[in-house]
Amino acid sequence: MKVLYIESKLKNKNFSLTEKEIDKLPKEIYLFYTIQYKGIAESIKKILEKKITLLGFQQVLGCTILGYKKDSAVLLISSGRFHALNLFSQFNKIFVFENNKIIKIPNEEIKKFRLKRKAALIKFLRAKKIGILVSTKIGQSNLNLALSLKQKLEKSGKECYIFLSNKIDINQFENFDIESWVNTACSGLILDSPAIINYYEILKIKKF
Repeated sequence: MKVLYIESKLKNKNFSLTEKEIDKLPKEIYLFYTIQYKGIAESIKKILEKKITLLGFQQVLGCTILGYKKDSAVLLISSGRFHALNLFSQFNKIFVFENNKIIKIPNEEIKKFRLKRKAALIKFLRAKKIGILVSTKIGQSNLNLALSLKQKLEKSGKECYIFLSNKIDINQFENFDIESWVNTACSGLILDSPAIINYYEILKIKKF
């Protein structure tokens, strides 16, 4: 089956960025955007380059893992908090551009998110029965990764099962005797259930 992907972009008719807003940013920053905001992000990039140092300019998804230093500051051009939440575990200083305003995500909000991730990790470490989530969607399917994880986790003494689906429905979790779920699909799934942990979170643990 052939699939045609078409980018959907917002027009920047009402876009503006004042000096007052730019002054809220540190002197060095990464500039990220979602595809719908590419045009606006490019306009912001031209403005910011005259005022501060841009360390990088990159499109991100809700599941993007960036690998930059946590102490780096980022400005996200997007809407809502889904994509921003994905950055909470990756950066300490996060700014978002909303309604022509630059807003700094409060440290407490980031700390609260990280505490939830810590709780999910503890739940995973204590669990005996593990479910490994695998999506069949293009761009999210990681079956080989799931098989490798299953092997590693079973060597550590855990009982593992792979769950393969085109649409992962967390409402079905209660139908299975699983204590913790390891996600290999879109990392944004962790926002839907405290029982889910992303695969890269457990890879940080030495024994895995």
